[in-house]
Amino acid sequence: MTRAVEKRDAEGKGSLYRMLWRWHFYAGVICIPFVIWLAVTGSIYLFRPQIDAWIDRDMVALERVGQSASQQAIVSAATQAVPGSTFAGIMLAEAPDQAARVLVSDHGARTRVYVHPDTLAILKTVDEGGTWDRWIFKLHGELMMGNIGSIMVELAASWAIVMVATGLYLWWPRSARGLAGVFYPRLGQGPKRFWRDLHAVVGVWVSAFALFLLASGMPWSLVWGNGFKMAREWTGTAPVSQDWTIGPQNEHAGHDTSQGGHDMAAVDHSAHGGATIDQIVTRATSLGLAAPVILTPPTRASQYWWARSNAQNRPQREDVALSPMTGEVAQRDTFGGKHIIDQIVGVAIAAHEGQLFAPINQVLGVLTALGLVTLCVSAFVMWRRRAPDGVLGAPPSIPDARIGTGLAIIIVVAGVLLPVLGVSLVILAVTERIVLRRWTPARRWLGLA
Repeated sequence: MTRAVEKRDAEGKGSLYRMLWRWHFYAGVICIPFVIWLAVTGSIYLFRPQIDAWIDRDMVALERVGQSASQQAIVSAATQAVPGSTFAGIMLAEAPDQAARVLVSDHGARTRVYVHPDTLAILKTVDEGGTWDRWIFKLHGELMMGNIGSIMVELAASWAIVMVATGLYLWWPRSARGLAGVFYPRLGQGPKRFWRDLHAVVGVWVSAFALFLLASGMPWSLVWGNGFKMAREWTGTAPVSQDWTIGPQNEHAGHDTSQGGHDMAAVDHSAHGGATIDQIVTRATSLGLAAPVILTPPTRASQYWWARSNAQNRPQREDVALSPMTGEVAQRDTFGGKHIIDQIVGVAIAAHEGQLFAPINQVLGVLTALGLVTLCVSAFVMWRRRAPDGVLGAPPSIPDARIGTGLAIIIVVAGVLLPVLGVSLVILAVTERIVLRRWTPARRWLGLA
């Protein structure tokens, strides 16, 4: 009786291993191209501050030729440079010889105007929606395909989580002797073992970082992000203004310089006994907010001037409301004053973008991206080395294999927590059951015979 039970347990464990091996394989087929794409574009975005500084290098060391013009004159020069536009905000100077940067809006389309602070010469204009970082942001998060691209990226990220989780199960050292092949690859034992060890060892070293990057990217995704937002609204934990965007939206939606799209040209409030733009800029500069800081004028949506820190290290962000009459602080919203959920997401996003503890954070991000690319390349090599001609080369299915109660619960929970994954699992199950198992060529090619 004991030997029969042991044999049955061994067969059950073997069935589970083979089943998860198949899932690991198909997860790789689905998401490997996307993982490489996300790793490359994400690595570029990690260095946004450095790239921004390089692009604007000619705008931060201007030759000063006299006394600075007033902020009101700078704003007027900027709006005249874009006919029909209205004043939407000022990016506070971060250095004394830096060009003044004014944001203007023309029916929702925003333009950044660089103005010489002395001569009021227009140095250059930049479409805020067409900057390099916006392109990378869209390439990374939506493949330049809008909602469809956003869902595709979310699907790939969800399956990547499955790929990493099942990979850890397959890697788990059940009968290993020593650390070789577990924590470092064995060399000199042939290409088959080398590629297997490289794949397994790199996978275990980057798995925690990869899972963090995949999970921390979910609040931006279209389906998961909106579901998360709805859940927070149901539970009464939703913020007044969310600090990150969902799906293919303008990255600045959480800190919109037009306050909901209702642009209002700035005026000289001193004519009515209020503070001038120059006084407001001086007051906002004295607050010492983390750069970059955008100062926006009163609008129909808000009576205050708002100085908003858009620092990528989100725990450093603050929003300060200034009275248009006196310039005094009327309201100050700090990161510590946000709901704990917003704080957790903010810290995770800052780490995701490589700015929580830069530059080490950036290095970890690049190493994780390189590790993911190495996983993808090694997986492709192993697949091509073992795949017979004329078939996909998936691990063969086990006839009459059954999913245990525990695994079934895990699948259901994963499908609920990752709804795009859940929908794809249902579609795959129905397709396999109804179509592929009845279509002999497809069945053979997929190894479902």
